[in-house]
Amino acid sequence: MLKILTKTAFILSIVVFTSCEEHLTQLNENPNGVDPASANPNMIMPTVMSNAAFSYLNLGYGDIAGVVQHTQHDGWFDGYNHYNWGPQDWNGWYDMLRNNDLMYKRAVELDYKFHQGVALTMRSFIFGNITDLWGDAPYTNAVKGNESNDLLTPAFDSQEVIYTGIIEDLKKASELFASGDKTGVLNEYDIYYSGNAANWQKFVNTLLLRYYMRVSEKMPAVAKAGIESIHNSGIYIKEPANDATTSFIGATAGNSWPTAVAFDSDQGSNFRRKKPAQTLIDKLQQLKDPRLQVWVAPVHVQWVADPTLTTAVDEFIRKDGVIQQGVRALTDVQYQEEKKKGHTFTRRYNPTLYTGTLNTDAYVGVPAGLRQPDYHNNNPTPGQTVQNQHVSQLADIYRQNSGNLLKARLASAAESHFILAEAALKGWSVGSAEMHYNNGVKASLETWGVGNQYDTYIQQAGVKFNNTLAQIIEQKWLASWTAATEAWFDFRRTGFPALKAGPASAEPVLPLRFNYGDNETNYNASNADQAINRLEVTPHSGLRGKNSQWSKPWIVQGTGKPW
Repeated sequence: MLKILTKTAFILSIVVFTSCEEHLTQLNENPNGVDPASANPNMIMPTVMSNAAFSYLNLGYGDIAGVVQHTQHDGWFDGYNHYNWGPQDWNGWYDMLRNNDLMYKRAVELDYKFHQGVALTMRSFIFGNITDLWGDAPYTNAVKGNESNDLLTPAFDSQEVIYTGIIEDLKKASELFASGDKTGVLNEYDIYYSGNAANWQKFVNTLLLRYYMRVSEKMPAVAKAGIESIHNSGIYIKEPANDATTSFIGATAGNSWPTAVAFDSDQGSNFRRKKPAQTLIDKLQQLKDPRLQVWVAPVHVQWVADPTLTTAVDEFIRKDGVIQQGVRALTDVQYQEEKKKGHTFTRRYNPTLYTGTLNTDAYVGVPAGLRQPDYHNNNPTPGQTVQNQHVSQLADIYRQNSGNLLKARLASAAESHFILAEAALKGWSVGSAEMHYNNGVKASLETWGVGNQYDTYIQQAGVKFNNTLAQIIEQKWLASWTAATEAWFDFRRTGFPALKAGPASAEPVLPLRFNYGDNETNYNASNADQAINRLEVTPHSGLRGKNSQWSKPWIVQGTGKPW
């Protein structure tokens, strides 16, 4: 069954099956479905596009945000904070490719060039995520099981083959969009750009920038020529208005922001569980970054030093300075209600008597990889309720179902500019590194609604361009908020930012990849074993051996990065 999701959540199913009657000689067609042989590519587009966008968001706002220390969990935190990952199957990504393959074939049959371009772009984006996350993977003979039984267990192509194929497909897609041919296009089914071929070409070329830079250590000549060509064309995402994004309808849990509290039976426990990482907050505070207040909420209860206190810490909270006898904490919902009325809450401690360490800032995160993050900052209510009044929540916008800032973002102007800044630093002919760096910073601030503070921010110590790769990647890391996969792959490629694993991590370094899933190792064992054997064991691979999150795929083998 192929599920077709439109912008209005309309679902169209394609079901082709054979009946048992009359010796299996008759074809029964679902009267409410569409035969794949006559499927309209417009109807398939939103399913592929929405699934790819939301899957990418769920990575970058989920476990990968934990890896790059944008966020941490203080409940159900083992996999998120400590990278305690088991085998991870990629079925969802290949399901998208099957739908996408049908869209491409129908577009070719109908000579719909726009849809061919969309299909090649999405194929590249999806395969790019697969190889970025796992390493070698079925590519050349993928999603061809209906053509031959021999292809039900396809061979794994090398990352070199996959990245090369991605680049070639994106170049073809760029040419198709450049033609301007919109034959057969129904704009409303394009949930990224509403049928704007020029914007699609900018998206495609931005993905080309991404993947050229991805292979820059392994295929430097290809990367240099490719990035210079894209820059010279001038066709790539330059303004946030052209970012590749999709918004949320907000009508159900399935089409709302992932931490929307409206669909959480436990008053937003999924939202409360996700806390900002102290790594991120430290950097935002150091740089006096205006994005801090957009992304993070102040603590409900701030610690205040009081040398006159006769006890080490207040046992109870204070409301507008007045101690609330018997009240150690309120619920998150109660704090929200009280703060809307203008009340403030504090808790005091005597710095002479208290022997622990407290963070007294208004914005407090969870340090990476703590053994018991729910106890952090002397939380009076540890456990799975995760209502730590002394640690910040994410900003209230992330409680909502939808909103102007709540978008799944696949590629951005900020990313384009930071890639070009890095390319310029390498000495490639793409203009000024400082110009592109400044444009990247500006684009990110504009994306998050604080562009009016750019002139002040760009002159801050630590922000003003210093001509180093570390600074470019650091700002790109900040700009990848909610799209953290790019930050992970940049770290893997460059070693920046210089992130350290926390004390509870099984290894003292960050992981590099996902482990191949059980479906492959059990049912495509011979091909999976060959791919696993091409991974490079490191001192951190541990008991999992080669199929470990700390083993090196081809893309970083021989580079000495990131550790």
